[in-house]
Amino acid sequence: MTLQNAQTPRIALVTGASTGIGEATARRLSAEGWKVYAVARRADRLEALAQETGVVPLTADISEDADVARLVETVTADGGIDTLINVAGGARGADRVADADIDDWEWMYRVNVLGTLKLTKAFLPLLRAHGRGTVLNVTSTAGHVAYEGGAGYNAAKFGQAALNDALRLEEAEHNVRVIEIAPGLVQTEEFALRRLGDAEAAAKVYAGVEEPLVAEDVADVITYAVQAPHHVNLAHVTIRPVAQPAAHKLLRGPLGAN
Repeated sequence: MTLQNAQTPRIALVTGASTGIGEATARRLSAEGWKVYAVARRADRLEALAQETGVVPLTADISEDADVARLVETVTADGGIDTLINVAGGARGADRVADADIDDWEWMYRVNVLGTLKLTKAFLPLLRAHGRGTVLNVTSTAGHVAYEGGAGYNAAKFGQAALNDALRLEEAEHNVRVIEIAPGLVQTEEFALRRLGDAEAAAKVYAGVEEPLVAEDVADVITYAVQAPHHVNLAHVTIRPVAQPAAHKLLRGPLGAN
């Protein structure tokens, strides 16, 4: 497959760019010659990223209407984008339904579903006007297979995946390509820590797993997907480490031992 001409100017907005998959994606696209608007809430981390890579830092909370409006105004005045990459999201807690923390559920729905919705709706006019726009949403295998203690995150990611599927049906006539990347186990500096609130508990998530995915692995797949010729739509991509052959099966210990 021939990727899109590297000389063609490409411009993306990447959310969640202060850490993890979002940061790795902003770095990778910038290294590939893209102009990247890097969006997150933490201005200090975005400024550091900008100094290292040349991305354009934009501090915003994508679940806040005023912040989203300001992003659209800034990006539009600067010439627009052809690609929107929604990475921002996350999980809080691992409670069973009987013990669910309603605040955690509301937070997960707000950032994973409503945040994706607000930003996508706001930027669709620009992407349609471009004529060959792309929306890429990073969901999770948790949005396709439920598990005990994951109902809140499952519900949010199932919702985001459904949004993505409906969007693909609705936007094909506008030549807007809609991609879903659904990672399984990815070891990043903050995801499990934020979810569980304890460093020791977070470390146990990855303990003994030989070569879990890292953020750069997912960024590689994202980069390939958005640089493929526009008529090629990697509609659903699931990415897991070899040690996780299915959502419910995670191997701990060395692989390949007979």
